[in-house]
Amino acid sequence: MRIRNIRLFISLLVLMFGLVPSVAQDQMEYSEAPMLTEMVDAGLLPSVNERLPENPFIVEPAQIGQYGGTWRRLMTGVGDDGNLVRTASYEPLVRWDTEYNQVVPNVAESWEVSEDGREFTFHLRPGMKWSDGVPFTADDIRFWYEDVANNAELNPSGIDFLIVAGETAAFEMIDDYTVKFAFAAPAGLFLPQLAAPWGTQVAYFARHHFEQFHPNYNENVQAEASSAGFENWMTYFVNRGGDIYNASRWTPDVPTLDAWAAENSFQSDTTQLVLVRNPYYWKVDPQGQQYPYIDRITFDVVPEVENMVLRTANGEVDMQERHINALDNRAFFVDNQANGDYHFYDLTSTDSNSSVLQLNLTSKNPTLREIFQNRDFRVALSHAINRQEMIDTLYFGTTIAHQPAPLPGTALYNDQLATQYTQYDTDTANQMLDEAGFAERDSEGFRLGVDGDRISFVMVYSDFPTNSAEVMEFVQRYWREVGIDMQPRQMPREAFDEMVTTNGHDAALWGGEGGIRPIGRPHNFMPVDNNAWFAAAWGIWSESSEDPNAEEPSNPNALRQIELFEQIKQTADQDEQNRLMAEILAIAAEEFWAIGISTPQPSYGIVRNDFFNVPETMPLAWEWPTPAPANSFTFYFGS
Repeated sequence: MRIRNIRLFISLLVLMFGLVPSVAQDQMEYSEAPMLTEMVDAGLLPSVNERLPENPFIVEPAQIGQYGGTWRRLMTGVGDDGNLVRTASYEPLVRWDTEYNQVVPNVAESWEVSEDGREFTFHLRPGMKWSDGVPFTADDIRFWYEDVANNAELNPSGIDFLIVAGETAAFEMIDDYTVKFAFAAPAGLFLPQLAAPWGTQVAYFARHHFEQFHPNYNENVQAEASSAGFENWMTYFVNRGGDIYNASRWTPDVPTLDAWAAENSFQSDTTQLVLVRNPYYWKVDPQGQQYPYIDRITFDVVPEVENMVLRTANGEVDMQERHINALDNRAFFVDNQANGDYHFYDLTSTDSNSSVLQLNLTSKNPTLREIFQNRDFRVALSHAINRQEMIDTLYFGTTIAHQPAPLPGTALYNDQLATQYTQYDTDTANQMLDEAGFAERDSEGFRLGVDGDRISFVMVYSDFPTNSAEVMEFVQRYWREVGIDMQPRQMPREAFDEMVTTNGHDAALWGGEGGIRPIGRPHNFMPVDNNAWFAAAWGIWSESSEDPNAEEPSNPNALRQIELFEQIKQTADQDEQNRLMAEILAIAAEEFWAIGISTPQPSYGIVRNDFFNVPETMPLAWEWPTPAPANSFTFYFGS
């Protein structure tokens, strides 16, 4: 293989996927939003030319926009931080293109990968600044690498995408605008991981801000933490913005590279979070107008989805899909379309399933653990589900029965994994449960375990998928018909996340992921991380064997999957990655780790008729954090 200097190649890709490289910028004249011009004239800001980097990133919008306006959105509360990430906080080193096909430049204007796939050298944009005007340099990335990512107290397990072949990548700051990561083995997934939402952390930590909350730079930080009411400096650090998934990061104190910065702090009692344009944002349109076009984004806190739907139908939301886009809401939105002055855009799901039922094979309840690890028990419960009734009732006949698996027509589709045990057959379910040793029943018809007690467990769920409560009602009824007492329990998102990622649950419901890119989101198919809730302790172990909630898999096939995925991480060849992933999926079909309902339901969003540059169709994914990679900074109000 030859050395792959991809700087020219990336420039070509950028042109293909809606991003324009920096060309002829010495002749370009830059302009700014009127609200910023007023601040410049008042002496509160430097000129736009002084605020922009040497080569601002030129991004081609669908249409050249105009400045002004407030984008109104709704969110459920502090646990809904994904709403913010997906809308206005997607600025990693490299990013997904608008079609979710290629990784393209972003904070890094170019990069090279060594011939052996082990070294990645990134070239930053000279003159970029944080939202407070302080220069952004490679030293900020060095702070993240040395003092956050590899700080044993903040991240005892390290950062997964930096670890290949059991070793953390070495880091080198070559100069103020060049950094290099060197791995012990080829790092085939490094670039896609950097382009995902979790990759934004690399360019998130403004050193000049976060040093004051870190003991390496502030010897008094523990005392300051205690004085502020925190048990230790780590929780103090996180509370002051040191966690990309914590609502406390949205505060005027935390500098950002995002298009909008927080105008107020987001706390548990916040009723509206306001984001205001970042005067130092480093992207411009082809006419030299500094992005974003929109002045502000407001997020009204509305805990009840029903109220969100009513407000959206009344025209009080400018563009949103999150929380409101259940299929059974669409008819209501159609009826109110003229009154609300909006239209629909389509969302193409990249998920593997509409809903995934995960019985925790590593439950802390030893009786349930033994029951759940019985494959026939899981198969029987799958046969007990009347998927067609759910599809007709919940999804209006728009989906097909399906297990968690790559979607039909995709490169890694596995027919066995996708279609097995989807037939509704209570006779088979009852026979399998009887033969599995659960033939005895109590006076109410519920089956008894080997300990003589009723087989009863709680399945927790939260705000996703949008119709999770209805799914639980159906599944509870079906499983009770074959003698299994499943008790649904809805939980606030924060409490739910804490429980399932620390192996605190017996069973959990969530949406399926990995329908198009299973390599990017594999946790429905294998215990790869703490999102693999069908065997949470195994998944935690695969990331960090030292974690107190970790447990080495007792199933050799689970260990084999982890080994294969490590091989994927160490190869840059996509065909070889796919071959290895196909083997992982074949094992998933053999083990039948989790139970699905159907292919993902079609989805949609609502956009006001005076709100432009929203694509008619876009992916719906977390790895491609909808809608941010559609270049939300180019959205604008017009007539």
